[in-house]
Amino acid sequence: MEKEKIKTSKPELLVPAGDFECVRAGVQNGADCIYFGANMFSARASAKNFSSEELKQVIKYCKIRNVKTNLTLNTLITDSEFSDAIEIAKEAYEYGIDAIIVQDLGLARYLIKHFPNIEIHGSTQMSVHNLEGVLELEKLGFKRVVLAREVPINEIEYIRNNCSVDLEMFIHGALCISYSGQCLFSSLIGGRSGNRGKCAQPCRLPYTLLEDNNVIDKGYLLSPRDLCSIEYLPKLINIGINSFKIEGRMKTPEYVATVTRIYRKYIDLAMSDKSYIIDEQDKKDLLQVFNRGGFSSGHLTSSPNKDLIFPEKPNNVGLFLGNIQKYNSNKGHITIKLNESLSIGDSISIDGEEGKYTVSELMQGNNNLKVATNGQVVTIGRMKGNIKPGAKVYKLTSKILFDLCKNSFAQGTENKKIPISCTITIKRNMPIKLRINANNPPFYNNIIINVESDMIPEESINSPIAPERIKNQISKLGNTPYFIETLHIDLDQNLHIPSISGLNNLRREAINKLEEAVINNFVKDRNVISTINQIENNKNINNTNIEDRKISLSFDNLDINLDYSKLDKVDNIYIPLKFFTNKLYENKILELSSISNIFITMPTIIKPNYKNLLLNTLNAILSKFNIKGFIVSNISAFILLKDYIDKYNLISNYTMNVFNCNTIKELKDLGIQMVTPSIELNKEPLQHLCNNSLLPVELIVYGRAVLMNCSYCLLGKSNKCYPECKMRCSTNNKYYLKDRLGFKFRIVPDNIQTVTAIYNSKITSIDSSDLNIYSARINILDENIDEINDIIQTVKKGKKLEGNNYTNGNLNREI
Repeated sequence: MEKEKIKTSKPELLVPAGDFECVRAGVQNGADCIYFGANMFSARASAKNFSSEELKQVIKYCKIRNVKTNLTLNTLITDSEFSDAIEIAKEAYEYGIDAIIVQDLGLARYLIKHFPNIEIHGSTQMSVHNLEGVLELEKLGFKRVVLAREVPINEIEYIRNNCSVDLEMFIHGALCISYSGQCLFSSLIGGRSGNRGKCAQPCRLPYTLLEDNNVIDKGYLLSPRDLCSIEYLPKLINIGINSFKIEGRMKTPEYVATVTRIYRKYIDLAMSDKSYIIDEQDKKDLLQVFNRGGFSSGHLTSSPNKDLIFPEKPNNVGLFLGNIQKYNSNKGHITIKLNESLSIGDSISIDGEEGKYTVSELMQGNNNLKVATNGQVVTIGRMKGNIKPGAKVYKLTSKILFDLCKNSFAQGTENKKIPISCTITIKRNMPIKLRINANNPPFYNNIIINVESDMIPEESINSPIAPERIKNQISKLGNTPYFIETLHIDLDQNLHIPSISGLNNLRREAINKLEEAVINNFVKDRNVISTINQIENNKNINNTNIEDRKISLSFDNLDINLDYSKLDKVDNIYIPLKFFTNKLYENKILELSSISNIFITMPTIIKPNYKNLLLNTLNAILSKFNIKGFIVSNISAFILLKDYIDKYNLISNYTMNVFNCNTIKELKDLGIQMVTPSIELNKEPLQHLCNNSLLPVELIVYGRAVLMNCSYCLLGKSNKCYPECKMRCSTNNKYYLKDRLGFKFRIVPDNIQTVTAIYNSKITSIDSSDLNIYSARINILDENIDEINDIIQTVKKGKKLEGNNYTNGNLNREI
């Protein structure tokens, strides 16, 4: 690969850890920073995560090895959980955590205001995917923004050139098909919220794609290949990305060790003057530790990625080993020509068989082998099951690679050494003194340690101590994370040291004080500014009386064949921005304007082409239609609409993930006048939020919920539109994903931004009679006029619709 001249500083390599073994694996293989979760409020709740005492030990382990630590508090939290989240943050803060990664806007702003001298990073769960979103978080005090995985390199470069905040991006590992923070699939279908760290991964299940009732595709249609970015590192470094993030807090230590080692190698290579050449064995090692049908470039390139999804299998594939040539079922022998090396202790999988086999017998002819190489025809013994000739065989794990990994982070192993300078002074009639100086960022800047022994050297009669002996003793740093870079010995002549072990004790004391200084220097000024101030609203700004409630009608779709003038009276009508830019719908919008106040629903995702369309047409839209305000669906809208905030009403959409009153307070400060809580909330926290909100609350009481917003078209099988596509999205046909149980999920493709919406198979309809809300919102997708009017009348009574097509959502579940 042609070398691109690097013009920026070295980026951070940020590595995941689900347990302490993974911490060691990352640190000892070259991580600059480790990120991990606590026992609560982590977006990987199924990882082992860390208790309070373990947090302290992890932070200490990393800091003395000059490695930063980031805590993930990146889930949505309710009001009753707020104090617990603050307590976890406080403990980590006092232990010396470097940064806290946060999704919840209310929690993030609280930490920014009350926890000085720490960085708050905006999680990828905040769905920040454009410059405006980055600038808004920068304005709010975030020190770093973790970009959505869907942002391509050219847009990343544009963002980097137009903001000052640190940027972090994922460079390797699993991809979600949905924008992070915008996936409700696991939550509303299975009661396990991805926004609460409990995702059940319905995207890794098989589906059938229907065009009306006709099958047009099937397989694991929502399961992306994992991302691999090695070939793009020089470009990304040159852009000025501050942190490269590896995904994998649920992965093994061997995975962490391998991926960290290889990305460390190539980041260093990209920063050097050497040619940037990628070793194919490194690619194979990455594939070996985990891959789903190979790797892809994800969304990094500007060209369409038609290999984003691997529909054949949703989990680890490993390396293709070959096809079975013959199978002896009596002996349990399979014969195969190897496409990769194979060793005793490796594990393999066979197509058509569940689970995996460990290779315990490997033969060529009558010879037993420990290792066989690529190209050999071998027999693998002790293989029993429904095995057939021709079946594909994959090597899932490599014992040789895993042993290499384990050795790299074994207990007591220290690959990452901090250079120190030492001066030892041995003078007549004076205690022996040792001075250690460390000057290695980030934690060893100008640290000087002075220790003094109670041992005084004596005059030597026959054998004065030699400088070489002193050097040997002081340099015995063993399995400490240090090595002596320079050593100065200030030694008077003809002196004898009574006990050579005294030098060892002096060295150990100096090292202990050096480690203490690293921790103490970092945490000495860390005091939380104030205690938690729970937000309580004393004014009844919502409507307890059902008859006083406002009714809002939100259209996800407009039908030019419907006569909207026949709709019952409602207070507000919400129409997506895309319909205002299409002349075909102009009369329908005017028709709806005669019924009620009209609001423009801003898209949840706003890519550059859509932003340009918005900026070029918004003034014309506002002059043509009598617009009352905007529905804000993403944090980026506050900057995109900055010229209109003071002139129009702003309502936050449910996609803003409002879970608590602190978030409502922050949205109020940004200009929001009414909030729509997350549709994930169950009844108790929802009631508390409604009763204590600083703003009027509008609750979605009816509608087919959007489960995913995906930067991917299932019809064109690509993350971007392309000329040769059949353009099924332009027809009037309806499309569905059907799951294993027969439930059908409506999908609505989009050829403006290539953002596909996947809707729930059932319609949420809830009884809101005992909820203290200001306004009830009805979401409309396919309903006709009579159906809409029936829904309006039911909602006005605070009631819900009953039947097999309806669900209460999360209202009566524990979230």
